[in-house]
Amino acid sequence: MSDIQFRPLKFGVTRVALKDGAPGTRYVQADQALQDYPDRLTDRLQHWAQVKPQHTFMARRVPQADGTWGDWKHLTYGQAWHTARNIAQSLINRGLNTERPVVILSENSLEHALLALGCMLAGVPFVPTSPPYSLVSVDYDKLKHVLRTVTPGLVFASDERYAKAIAATVSPDMEVVMAQGTVPGHNTTSFDSLCDTPATAQVDAAIAATGPDTIVKFLFTSGSTKLPKAVINTQRLWCSNQKQMAQSMPVLADTELVLVDWLPWNHTFGGNHNFGMTVFHGGTLYIDDGKPTPALIPETLRNLREIAPTVYFNVPTGFDAIASAMKTDDALRKTLLSRVQMFFYAGAALAQPIWDSLYESQEREVGERIVMTTGLGMTESGPFGIFVTNPNVKAGDLGVPTPGMELKLVDMQGKTEVRYRGPNVTPGYWRAPQETADAFDEEGFFKTGDAVQWIDETNPHLGLKFDGRIAEDFKLATGTFVSVGPLRAKIISLGAPFIQDAVLTGINLKEVGAMIFPTPAVRSLCDLPAGAPLADVLASPAVLAKFQAIVNELAQTATGSANRIARLCLLSEPPTIDKGEITDKGSINQRSVLAHRADQVAALHADGLPNILKPQ
Repeated sequence: MSDIQFRPLKFGVTRVALKDGAPGTRYVQADQALQDYPDRLTDRLQHWAQVKPQHTFMARRVPQADGTWGDWKHLTYGQAWHTARNIAQSLINRGLNTERPVVILSENSLEHALLALGCMLAGVPFVPTSPPYSLVSVDYDKLKHVLRTVTPGLVFASDERYAKAIAATVSPDMEVVMAQGTVPGHNTTSFDSLCDTPATAQVDAAIAATGPDTIVKFLFTSGSTKLPKAVINTQRLWCSNQKQMAQSMPVLADTELVLVDWLPWNHTFGGNHNFGMTVFHGGTLYIDDGKPTPALIPETLRNLREIAPTVYFNVPTGFDAIASAMKTDDALRKTLLSRVQMFFYAGAALAQPIWDSLYESQEREVGERIVMTTGLGMTESGPFGIFVTNPNVKAGDLGVPTPGMELKLVDMQGKTEVRYRGPNVTPGYWRAPQETADAFDEEGFFKTGDAVQWIDETNPHLGLKFDGRIAEDFKLATGTFVSVGPLRAKIISLGAPFIQDAVLTGINLKEVGAMIFPTPAVRSLCDLPAGAPLADVLASPAVLAKFQAIVNELAQTATGSANRIARLCLLSEPPTIDKGEITDKGSINQRSVLAHRADQVAALHADGLPNILKPQ
């Protein structure tokens, strides 16, 4: 690795302290303490509004009538502070509180941001809710569950696209606030009227009444086979986690932060990690209305040709699309690589071919590599928990705990579960005492369900690597244990760029199978028209030949039945949000897919599906 030139990047934590516990238990901490952090995230907003009121806090392109996006509309720190105070006054006037919070039905937007900040100033929790619960779902079951769980006092929606869902789920006597449009059958309030409510001394009193234990928001988990849980997010959780991130990733404070980001605010990665980072460091967040899907990725690429981020966050499918585009897009390479100090991925495994492609474009454009970083976190940990310690990152590496958070490594019948304890860990799930009790062990550590191994058992300072989800792992009928995470990552890497994700099958059966969700790139393997049904594409000889080669290579590198793919099928029906098969980040929920496609699993193992591929 010594001959590889990386753009300089400082790592905040490179050493750990270890302590042995009961048999099968070890404790791991960073070798540095967590520094002081503010009591409220809005203290940072107020600071930047005073220090640099004209600096852009957020910007979003103005939507056009034809569905495209126009020029950027900027919101300064001074404007954000003034408007958020007015919104806080309007919420105080309504008597909203923790028992009657604000539910937000909206994608990322300036209005969404302002309402969230107003809620924080007023001490009223907000509930950013996954837009697909309203816009994609046909039964609205998850939206109904959110409303039942939090019992809102006010529902905000960005525009009339949400009207149908509101009409089906929200009581007519509930106040609905709209940024644009109305909801038939409901008395709607304009968002502008909230913004125009003059703030009084009541707002200052409300701010003073909030503190580390104040609930800021409820973030709902993705859910697997059960309905999502409402994770309690306090000011302590959010503020301590932002300080932890700053200590682990010094680049956040060392440069004037600029983000270009699509990650949804109803999810902890976009809504806590990146939104909070912007407020904490006085940065600028350009809201990207693109997404790593064939229809929306052009907008992301357009934004990255125009705005140069200082750090860039995405999920593997997003980096896949960017890596592909950078091969031929000179403007994209020039702008994106001009000042970015760090790339960061999370959510799923990043296939090595994608990594290699990114490095190739970087070396061609700027003569050095940009460090690709990663770690491990979850909604319940703020989310930031573990971060890598050096630039030589490999797929699956996680790193070491952030300052102030202690890891507990527990032997779980041959696997090692990592557990969290620290100020950034949630106090529990809202109105779910049993689920809260079940989530923590006797020492107060949160049980993540993630399995880990040491990157190098002789050097713990390199940290940990991912070893799958314990709940996803299973045994074959022979009693052989199948470790899902590493095998799934191997399949995705070997099949790049044609595999979006893989779901492993074979619980209590004789062999391991794989159900593959393909990427749109599979269409390039055959000569069928662009509009051909995906099922026809997947049944074409050229596509089957490609995946047959993948199955054969997997078989050749297998060491036993637990990591040998004995049968594989290609799925033409995409995962659905209604059934919880896909999360807001676009990653696959293995347990949910297995539960809702049980007939396909049975047919795969009974040779009852067409085009089953087996090693040859």
